[in-house]
Amino acid sequence: MTDHPDTDQLLHLVIGGELRHLDAPVFRDLSKVEFVGAFGSYADAKKAWKARAQATVDNAHMRYFILHAHKLIDPRAEA
Repeated sequence: MTDHPDTDQLLHLVIGGELRHLDAPVFRDLSKVEFVGAFGSYADAKKAWKARAQATVDNAHMRYFILHAHKLIDPRAEA
C-alpha cells in the first residue's frame, strides 16, 4: 500500500538571478534568486526555463538554470 509509483522520481528545479560576471555562475545577490518552479520532467522544466529566460533578454547578466535535484538527493539517479 504505497502512494508512490515504482518508477524513479526525477525532480528538476528552475532558478535564476543576476550574475556578478558572465564567466561564472555566481549570483550578485542570493536574496534575490528567483525560484521559478519544481518539475517532475525535464521537458516541463525546460519549457519553464525557456519562457523565463526569454522574458529577461534585456538584462545580459540574468541567467536561469535547471538543477537536477534528483542527482543531489541520490547521486546514482539517472538523467
